[in-house]
Amino acid sequence: MAAIYQAMYRRASSLFCRLHSTYVRKMRYLNELKEDDSLCRQAQASGAFYLFHNFSPFLQKVGKKYLVPQFSAAEVKRLLEEFKETEQWLEKTVLIGCSDEHVPHFALDLGALEKSVIESELQGSFTDLRKALFVVDGKDSPLLASAQSLLQWHDTHQYCSKTGQPTQKNVAGSKRVCHASGTIYYPQTSPVVIILVSDGSRCLLARQPSFPQGMFSALSGFCDVGENVEETVRREVAEEVGLEVESLWYSASQHWPFPSSCLMIACHALVRAQQAEINMNSQELEEAHWFSLEEVMEGLKRETRSSKQDDGSILPWFPPKQAIAHQLICEWVKQHTS
Repeated sequence: MAAIYQAMYRRASSLFCRLHSTYVRKMRYLNELKEDDSLCRQAQASGAFYLFHNFSPFLQKVGKKYLVPQFSAAEVKRLLEEFKETEQWLEKTVLIGCSDEHVPHFALDLGALEKSVIESELQGSFTDLRKALFVVDGKDSPLLASAQSLLQWHDTHQYCSKTGQPTQKNVAGSKRVCHASGTIYYPQTSPVVIILVSDGSRCLLARQPSFPQGMFSALSGFCDVGENVEETVRREVAEEVGLEVESLWYSASQHWPFPSSCLMIACHALVRAQQAEINMNSQELEEAHWFSLEEVMEGLKRETRSSKQDDGSILPWFPPKQAIAHQLICEWVKQHTS
């Protein structure tokens, strides 16, 4: 009998924890907002809004810090009224999350309005997302990335691929519907592997022509149709630097909005030291080199502005801490210094 009571107590305790879990309640609330248009429309009145202009987020600089301000529905309405715009703009918002206190967060792109006027009115600036992700607080980066991806998806999926008829978003922006065919479209994410290759004592870092001067990072590439992650890792390493992966292991993942919504799947890969001669694919990469532990540790200390030397040469530097490539590099260093 005691065992039965203990089992009942454990089950009741588990249910109580689930019902009172901040995370569970938040996820349930977000799901309700996505599925119930009227509820989501009501939530807009008490929500917090993040503003964009042609997919660039609005930031405010306070001292040396860049902040991502939130605006109330009343403030957004007042701003739109100054531009003689109507409340139909609120129909263009997308739901991007909510606080632990159930304050819903929305994103709104004001790309059709005069950017300089908005910046002057709100005392801030719309900043290119690539730069914004690396200057704002780490907790804000994922929110800006997901907001921009969702706004961009709606901008490029306004027509049904089957009928050619316009599609209509739900209030939350979690889907679009073609009423002519009944087809429902959901935002898609493309899987991308990012791989830090090592031969046991060195790690391989490369740069693409599009990278900022001097920046080296891990290899990366999209998963092909029908591939699993392991197959993509092996293929990308072979294609880009001509090396054969002997073993690999997963590290972590990160949403990344470039060139569109991507899921970065970070892995470490080991190649044989005896077969580690780089044969770079110049159509994919601009440079690829092996870096020693000492070189990597020095590169991690270096910032963009400190990489340029008096003679004009540029020392290698690595992606900032908000990028998952930085995490891979730090993991490799930790493994070789512990």
